[in-house]
Amino acid sequence: MSDPSSSRADPPYRYGPALAEAIERKWQARWAAERTFRTPQPGEPDFDPNRPRYYVLDMFPYPSGAGLHVGHPEGYTATDILARYKRMKGFQVLHPMGWDAFGLPAEQYAIATGVHPAQTTRQSIDTFRRQLQRFGFSYDWDREIATIDPDYYRWTQWIFLQIYDAWFDPVRRRARRIAELVAEFERGERPVAINPDAAEYSDADKAVRHGPWSTLDEASRRRIVDSWRLAYVAEQTVNWCPALGTVLANDEVIDGHSERGGHPVHRRPLRQWHFRITAYAERLLEGLSLVDWPESTRQRQIDWIGRSEGADIDFPLVEAPAGWHRLRVFTTRPDTLFGATFMVVAPEHPLVDAVLRDPGSETDVERVRAYVQAARDRGDVERQASRAKTGVPLGVLARNPATGERIPVWTADYVLASYGHGAIMAVPSGDERDYQFAREHGLRIVRVVVPVGAREDEVQGCYAGEGICVNSRGPGLSIDGLATNEARRAVVGWLEREGLGRGRVTYRLRDWAFSRQRYWGEPFPIVWDAQGRHHPVSERALPVRLPPLVDFAPEPSDEPRPLLARARDWVQTTAGEAGVDGLPPETPVWRETNTMPGSAGSSWYWIRFCDPRNATRFVGEAAEAYWLGERGVDLYVGGSEHAVGHLLYARFWNKVLKDLGLLRAEEPFARLFHQGLITSYAYERTDGSLVASDEVDEVAEDRFVERATGQPVRRIVAKMSKSLKNVVNPDEVIAAWGADCFRLYEMYMGPLEASKPWNTRDMAGMARFLGRFWRLAVDECTGALRLASEANERVERALHRTIAKVEADIEKLSFHTAIAAMIELVHVATDAGGMSRDQLDRFARILAPFAPHVCEEVWERLGHERSIAFATWPTHDPALLREADVEIPVQVGGRVRARLRVAVDTSRQRLEQLALEEPRVREALGGRPVARVVVVPGKLVNVVPASGAPELDEDR
Repeated sequence: MSDPSSSRADPPYRYGPALAEAIERKWQARWAAERTFRTPQPGEPDFDPNRPRYYVLDMFPYPSGAGLHVGHPEGYTATDILARYKRMKGFQVLHPMGWDAFGLPAEQYAIATGVHPAQTTRQSIDTFRRQLQRFGFSYDWDREIATIDPDYYRWTQWIFLQIYDAWFDPVRRRARRIAELVAEFERGERPVAINPDAAEYSDADKAVRHGPWSTLDEASRRRIVDSWRLAYVAEQTVNWCPALGTVLANDEVIDGHSERGGHPVHRRPLRQWHFRITAYAERLLEGLSLVDWPESTRQRQIDWIGRSEGADIDFPLVEAPAGWHRLRVFTTRPDTLFGATFMVVAPEHPLVDAVLRDPGSETDVERVRAYVQAARDRGDVERQASRAKTGVPLGVLARNPATGERIPVWTADYVLASYGHGAIMAVPSGDERDYQFAREHGLRIVRVVVPVGAREDEVQGCYAGEGICVNSRGPGLSIDGLATNEARRAVVGWLEREGLGRGRVTYRLRDWAFSRQRYWGEPFPIVWDAQGRHHPVSERALPVRLPPLVDFAPEPSDEPRPLLARARDWVQTTAGEAGVDGLPPETPVWRETNTMPGSAGSSWYWIRFCDPRNATRFVGEAAEAYWLGERGVDLYVGGSEHAVGHLLYARFWNKVLKDLGLLRAEEPFARLFHQGLITSYAYERTDGSLVASDEVDEVAEDRFVERATGQPVRRIVAKMSKSLKNVVNPDEVIAAWGADCFRLYEMYMGPLEASKPWNTRDMAGMARFLGRFWRLAVDECTGALRLASEANERVERALHRTIAKVEADIEKLSFHTAIAAMIELVHVATDAGGMSRDQLDRFARILAPFAPHVCEEVWERLGHERSIAFATWPTHDPALLREADVEIPVQVGGRVRARLRVAVDTSRQRLEQLALEEPRVREALGGRPVARVVVVPGKLVNVVPASGAPELDEDR
């Protein structure tokens, strides 16, 4: 991977890999020693409060042992160019870097090797830091943070406690402190009741109205308050694999077995911490109008939140277990109520357990029990994907409130407990899944909606669209003939008048499950007492540190057991030792043994970067006001794979902290940009399977065979992957070409947002550009400056155009076109015999954000003592942005015969005269008369001979 243009006979100061490395190492060492990119804080002597700020942030990486590949630095290079440019434009720039270092990969490695995850993670961080510094990125390394540092996760735990101590006021539409909720209960200003939006409580619990607050016992008060907390505990059904000793995601379960190893997986209830993010669903939607984000990302957030308008409807139960009088469903199509011919509940629905405890005469208990057990062991994804619509009747009857008819209640696994109320009114004529279920089980189908203009007998099968209501007339309500939109309003109004339901907005978004059964994560600042009540750890006892653990292998168990539970001496403690207020110090307590997910530390890190060494506050008020203020981060750059999860969680944390008066910005990231994917060559067999690149030989140009079989394979472009052996190590590329060349190449590959294939051979183009720039400034034999004695006017005009172009392109993140403009400037200057000192001075400044090392070297040779990072961005004169003269091709009979260099404002008449006087034009005419002359000012002159030679359309 060496530069083919280099040789032993090269002059001593020729710019090539060896000189590039020497220059780059020199300046990287100096930047580190002089802390060139340290960003002053408000209140520090070198902080200027009158300068504007610019906060440019990368999505910080998870440091793996493999280190960076060439795809990683793409976004980092882009933000570095912008950061360097903004400094030169007079901004105080915050450009930090840190590490998202908790997570499952390090723990899995520890299980496999016995090496503690803290050790492997620190080693990975060291590798990543070294690689990033070798690129010359202008990060303020004084602000470096890692989520695994106790000084950092102390504040992650502190923020958890702020959310734990908060509730969402639906009237004021913001979070408030729990003490304010209790005060409202005490003053009788708020009905004493379970939070009606608490997903962890049943409808029956929410319907209870309690007496005055003063009459309630402590347990009742705690239960009510906990139902309002933004951080709460609830049981969640999870996929538990006893053999692997871990909870699996839905997509890791196939036919009831683990994808890894094929072990049996069981659905088990597990106590989990959750965040009530659903309370913020509307705010999260509204906030998207305040930010400059890619439209595709905004839409993915909108789709994930999934706002739906509909109605809650109560179906009276006619034959049901004791205590069950109604079954509540949510539907987005209340206009189809007359078509509900049966009901279906999820296997996890509490009615199912009630039926098994108190079966009716029509209940086949063994059949229900067997079906429910099998369904509960299947993951949600598998259940939704299944084509077979299986189910069993519960032996329970409900009454359709619109028709008065008795309809059966079934349980089926295509209904999920997480949707609505875990129950649906089944309208087989208007829902494809209900239609298939009704067909398979012989249930009645009633057509209730037809397309506009269609007759009922013209509609076959299931029709789920909008239209006109038919067969929708009952004792107290008729919507026959109404359009579906109008019918929805009519049905909701009737339900509310009759006390049978209410209009409701619901969301696809579910509360955020915030627990993991892992060791390598942030401990919760929570303990439990003997009565099973949770208590927060006081702020003075933070951080709650991870205990040392030697054995990370999971214990096979039929029930979920968090790995942290093995640290028994740490788990079992007292209220005094744990730092719990409100309990006698000697009270036995047990620490929470779940840990926070990896998303905990990444949900607020941009805030800590503003003030990373503050020991008394998660961020200082002055630092937060200056660096974040009302706007938040000015530019956030990272991969589109984080378009939903990370961004949604970060926005939630930000909004809660704002509501509690701890932040000013409503949204964390004012502008968001996703860089494209850097791909690499991979190889594909005829059957579509992929072959590792080190198992392929190139037998001829663009002809490849699999070495083991000799069979031909096709070269394709694919995502870089260890398994495909097509990952390119940036260390090797920098060693062969230099960091500046690497930076330029990645930015020149194409638009930043586009996916682009990596090809190291294309690096030579940028190497030639840097070599030409160097030769404009430095004599390759002596190392002395090589300057023109006076400024060339053409170079001066080109330089002004380039300054304007590069400035505009950087602001737009169009780095490839900015580089193209600078390449053209080098051509112009080389043809003109070089640049003057002042011209080179200005050119070095606009190239410096892209190729900082070589520009620092030239800058120093120009006599500057201070780093080019502190130089001001050069200005341009708008009057010089146009060429003074222009070269005009002259065609005769459609072929170019001559070129004229004239002033740009030369008239048509003068251009025609000059063209006809040109000797080469007269020679091409050969004495023939001229039929006409077509003149396009500033572009071309076409002389058409009378002989009928081809003419050029003047509009071309």
